[in-house]
Amino acid sequence: MHALKDFFTTDYGLLSAAVIVITLGMGVFYARFFARHIKEDSERAERERLAG
Repeated sequence: MHALKDFFTTDYGLLSAAVIVITLGMGVFYARFFARHIKEDSERAERERLAG
């Protein structure tokens, strides 16, 4: 319980929480970014294969 209190009430705890949130956010962003571009590249390659 003391660890949670330190985590949410001290400067180093809040900075740690911010780093965790930013890291998770970056992970979600990059996963969606890569998935979107892989899908777009696959569709473009399929169109090019069918076209000629």
